Amino acid sequence: MLDVPYELVEHVSWLIYTRRRELRTRWRKLSCFKQALLTLAHLRKNETFAQVGAGFGVSQATAWRYVDETLEVLASWAPGLHEALVGLGEGDFVIVDGTLIPTDRIAADQPYYSQKHKQHGMNVQVVARPDGTPLWFSRATPGRTHDLTAARAHGIVQACLTRQILVLADRAYQGAGATFRTPYYHHNEQPEHYQQFNRDHARLRAPGERAFAQLKSWRLLRRARCSTRRIGTIVRAIHTLMTCDYSG
Repeated sequence: MLDVPYELVEHVSWLIYTRRRELRTRWRKLSCFKQALLTLAHLRKNETFAQVGAGFGVSQATAWRYVDETLEVLASWAPGLHEALVGLGEGDFVIVDGTLIPTDRIAADQPYYSQKHKQHGMNVQVVARPDGTPLWFSRATPGRTHDLTAARAHGIVQACLTRQILVLADRAYQGAGATFRTPYYHHNEQPEHYQQFNRDHARLRAPGERAFAQLKSWRLLRRARCSTRRIGTIVRAIHTLMTCDYSG
């Protein structure tokens, strides 16, 4: 059983159908609907290409091609940073946070090792609404990348400054300046109004964790076995699945 709405499978199959029309593909072993179902099973259940291929009666290589094509289609619908911030400006606030997508890597792969999380992986940043709805996910960078470094490199700091959007972030972003607000250090030793600020800040920032919880409900991202170069595409594809409107 695959715990995704039937309408979502239909929506993805329609995007695949549109791509096939663009490529003028005449025949495929699997229909658009089954290709969508195969891809969603791979993402949701973290089954290998051999496993999903066997389940749909295709080879491991064919399963890989189907998934790769579908991911590219879905990722193309994910918004860019500036597109995601359209409509936001002075008086609005967003939550910025980072997470590690664990990967199977050996100890020698130092660029991918996160001292903070004590494991190998890729760093992904999110910009989320106050209710935790993700607006934008960044490309994936090696796990040892510091969150503040990543936020600057992806243009988050400058984009929010340009629009005068208030940003709530954790202590990892201290020093970002601009419109970023982070908790005070050693707040228990500070006056009461500092402690109250930290409590209010934590309460407003907490919903941001929902964005990553939703992202990692797709089990492939709980421990990615694929090439690190593909993780960014997978994240963008899943973002499309999380936010697409298939009600119509």
